[in-house]
Amino acid sequence: MRRILAGKFHRYSNWRFKDYFVNFDVTLKDLIIGNILGFLGFLGGIIMSFCRLVKKSSRPNVIFLKGGYVCLPVGMIAKLFKIPYIIHESDTVAGLANRLLMRKAKKVAFGMPIPEELQEKHPNYVWTGIPVGMEFRPVTPAKQLSLKKAFSFVPDKPLVVITGGSQGSKNINESIRKILPDLLKFTSVGLVAGRKHYEDMIDLKKYENWQDANLESNFRMWEFNTTMNELMGAADVVVSRAGATTIAEMAALKKATILIPFERLPGGHQVKNAERLKEADAAAMIKDSDMVEDPEKLLEEIRHLIKSPRLRADMADHLAKEARSDAAKHLAEIILEEA
Repeated sequence: MRRILAGKFHRYSNWRFKDYFVNFDVTLKDLIIGNILGFLGFLGGIIMSFCRLVKKSSRPNVIFLKGGYVCLPVGMIAKLFKIPYIIHESDTVAGLANRLLMRKAKKVAFGMPIPEELQEKHPNYVWTGIPVGMEFRPVTPAKQLSLKKAFSFVPDKPLVVITGGSQGSKNINESIRKILPDLLKFTSVGLVAGRKHYEDMIDLKKYENWQDANLESNFRMWEFNTTMNELMGAADVVVSRAGATTIAEMAALKKATILIPFERLPGGHQVKNAERLKEADAAAMIKDSDMVEDPEKLLEEIRHLIKSPRLRADMADHLAKEARSDAAKHLAEIILEEA
């Protein structure tokens, strides 16, 4: 394995100047320094990629690019030397790096289904799905009850699992803080607060009551959980961000999901992911800004799904259609064919 430098350019959708000074976990200083370092990393990546690929004897037959900005230096040098490459784009819309590389790609594999009109215009586009771990598979009702019990929840009580990702989401956490007492009146709650924000949420441990190693309450909070497939498998409803891989995991697990996209990410990828699934009745959606303004919206959406088993089942069925269990195999076949 050989490492190549890359640089990320920090961009945010619909940000006004003052937004860089307020609490969105970003400061103007971070933005300026981050983009300077990102540019230097990008230049370093170009130089390293050139050195790796300049010798014909060491050039690969095909290059697989997956990861957005980290692939841009390699992809640009591959274009220069006319080395065939394949791109995998997870989101509904392509990011900036992939848009710059797609025109010369032999194949562009998409994680989300491709609209028919786009497929006709670009025959090199193919829907492969997003590879996820084999552990992300639907669980039987009996297995779900067993998993609830393993996490110390009451098996026959509904369970909502809430996560903002491995680092967590301040906005999701703070919204849950405000509605948690009402949530616990009708459902068990598992909150993965995230490594970045766990300490800020430690006061919620007062809701997590243990007696002789038995959970006496219906709330648990983790900094991070290493068995997310099992925790989400135990859930009746999952609340999460709208990243493409997370959606693929929920689809593979066949779970009713409430997506909370962060609309200020570049290109609005999460919003577009969530909007497409909402239109297909495959997920519920509440924008991050709407939730922050009124956390009761999240409370009512959770309550609605918990009280509607049929709706949850239909939503999960629709979301499951987004999953392709053969995604990794399909991608491998495309790469080998081009090689």
